[in-house]
Amino acid sequence: MSLLDFLIMFIIAAITGSVARSLVGFDRGGCILSAIVGFIGALIGTYLGREYGLPEIWSLTIRGIKYPVVWSVLGAVIFTLVLSLLSPRKKKK
Repeated sequence: MSLLDFLIMFIIAAITGSVARSLVGFDRGGCILSAIVGFIGALIGTYLGREYGLPEIWSLTIRGIKYPVVWSVLGAVIFTLVLSLLSPRKKKK
């Protein structure tokens, strides 16, 4: 895997993580946390999609690597929901 492939993967993970975090309303962290959520969400989403035999709805193919965007966002939403349930609430001032 080249540096360009990693950069593409990082950008897609950051975008899908940001979308998932905004859908759930989880506003802690920044770009790096969004990318981590996107990576973990991609793992969860593609696992669930394959496990239940669901078709790939929309995926990007860049330089021969497929990125399942919809399943990544769905997995990131699930992961973000779990994160928001486990993390302590913010104190309002």
